[in-house]
Amino acid sequence: MSDLLERLRGRGWRMTAQRRVVAEVLDGEHVHLTADEVLARATVRLPEISRATVYNTLGELVSLGEVIEVATDGRAKRYDPNAHQHLVCSGCGAVRDVHPNGDPLSDLPASERFGFTVSGVEVTYRGLCPDCGRA
Repeated sequence: MSDLLERLRGRGWRMTAQRRVVAEVLDGEHVHLTADEVLARATVRLPEISRATVYNTLGELVSLGEVIEVATDGRAKRYDPNAHQHLVCSGCGAVRDVHPNGDPLSDLPASERFGFTVSGVEVTYRGLCPDCGRA
């Protein structure tokens, strides 16, 4: 069973066949699939799954905080079940997981928090991948 499936079971999330397939498709490292890619892979496993079910399930997973949406400059959103930061190619839109040293949450001084209780940080590094950098 995947880490995502384990987390969802731990939350008591109702696990239908369709939801399970979507979670299984999202399992793994460096998974940054668009909704249409999730649909295509889910359809291989469960041919009767509908586009609406995939999109609704992705929306639920994002609302639960178990999957994050990764925006890549006007391209289709990508979905990632792992909590980390991303490196995005501004040329082709390739996405890679990165794990920098330090804690960006603690890097924000108290004077810059304006009384907020900060619960999370989203950092996206952007640049050109080796293939686009050669062009």
